[in-house]
Amino acid sequence: AFSNSSTRQFLQGKLYILAFWLLIIGMNMTAGWAAVWFTAGLVFITVIVLRIIRGTSIVAPTSGKPPPPVVNGLAFLGLLPRLLTIDLPAKINCLYSKYGSVFTVSPFGLCNVTFLIGPEVQAHFFQGLESEINHGNLLEFLVPMFGQEVGQGVDAATRTEQSRFYLDALKQSKLRRHLESMLQEVEGYFGKWGQEGIVDLKHEFEELLMLISSRCLLGKEVREKMFDEFYKLFRDVENGVNMISVFFPYIPIPANRRRDKARLKLIELLSETVRSRKSSVGAEEDVLQRLIDSKYKDGRSTTETEVTGMIIALIFGGKHTSSLACTWTGASLLTHSKFLAAASQEQKEIMMKYNNKIEYDALLEMNNLHSCIKEALRINPPTTMLVRKALKHFTVRTRQGQEYDIPKGHTLASPIIQNNNMPYIYKNPHLYDPDRFGPARQEDVVGGKFSYTSFGGGRHFCSGDAYAYMQVKVIWSHLLNNFDLKLLSPYPKTDWSKLIPEPKGSMIVSYKRRPLLG
Repeated sequence: AFSNSSTRQFLQGKLYILAFWLLIIGMNMTAGWAAVWFTAGLVFITVIVLRIIRGTSIVAPTSGKPPPPVVNGLAFLGLLPRLLTIDLPAKINCLYSKYGSVFTVSPFGLCNVTFLIGPEVQAHFFQGLESEINHGNLLEFLVPMFGQEVGQGVDAATRTEQSRFYLDALKQSKLRRHLESMLQEVEGYFGKWGQEGIVDLKHEFEELLMLISSRCLLGKEVREKMFDEFYKLFRDVENGVNMISVFFPYIPIPANRRRDKARLKLIELLSETVRSRKSSVGAEEDVLQRLIDSKYKDGRSTTETEVTGMIIALIFGGKHTSSLACTWTGASLLTHSKFLAAASQEQKEIMMKYNNKIEYDALLEMNNLHSCIKEALRINPPTTMLVRKALKHFTVRTRQGQEYDIPKGHTLASPIIQNNNMPYIYKNPHLYDPDRFGPARQEDVVGGKFSYTSFGGGRHFCSGDAYAYMQVKVIWSHLLNNFDLKLLSPYPKTDWSKLIPEPKGSMIVSYKRRPLLG
């Protein structure tokens, strides 16, 4: 039935992706009927696939070095009673403790996922060329969200050039231009709060960051005239990320239909703005304008659909990262009085120096607040792990000196939640301690390259990290200078059931406005 080679390869590729994401989602689950049925489903699918496609052969090493230890189907099933009772970080730590810093999870030979744990084995993962290691089709579910013209929908060369556009648009030297707009949005939003009250700070941050994104990334036309429409459409696109769409991104379920319809309307809405700007004389100082002005190496200008796809992708990634950073920073500061007092004292000193104005240079001097944000993201990174596909075999050397050959075709997983918590790099890694990044300790610097990967690293370092820190600093600087805050709800647990983990439930905070510093 599958004698046609291309059909067989297509089916095998799709089933490989299905098996990989089932494995990752299964690891997110804890005990309960959902986990039991999921595991049974995974085994069932594996058996069926193995009957259709005669298994997936493991590529033999070519360097003379041994392959990593393998957690095969039987071994994985043997670990299930333990794995089903713990959360995702504990699952990965359990496997790390048993198999070491490099191991391959191969459930019944269907897919081979090699985990790389610790900075010593990350170099090729973060610095390898696109021709040697890339996302393959693991992120295909993003294509219908952002379009065929950008990201995973284009070839590697085009994708690299588009990454250059992002880097140029968000480079630190251009961030000063966004400060005034950010301040206006932050002051306007919190200016609507009363003298005192109770709010869900997680929800407040989500709304505020969309306002900031619409102003700084999309420009004043969208912010002033089309924000409500844009926000509604963007939410429909955003909600296209669900468990079903990860496996079957084009299946016509309601969420996917809403996603596709919303994306077409967003293209129409933003294309009108792009056309208007191209025909006007004056240029705006925002990211949208920089993407419009970007040119490929062959001299070709970006198209309307490309600009729309890139800006949607940018807002999608930036909104989640900044929202999570704001929320986790708040939850951490409001449960650690020592660090809250230190951050507040830093604000008083800086505000006195800058006459109670938040200037760009003032943000750069907020080292304590920067460390508080960085530590919150160390413990609660924007994503649990980064994944790529090995297009060529390569060799890694562990901290203990053991060398392994990683075969071509393996999926590679770099679990940030484990790599950011290595006890030989971070003292008491389970504790929230911003001082670890201070000049006296600098644990991530001492630990070496790739010791801290919340924003990726090497060739794959996030181009928006400075922009994200800037947003969070502006928001929390304003809150620390203007309000007394108290966390009423418990410190939030992480919702590991989400594809992008986030704080579970609401974060209820009481606030009381106080006079400006003088």
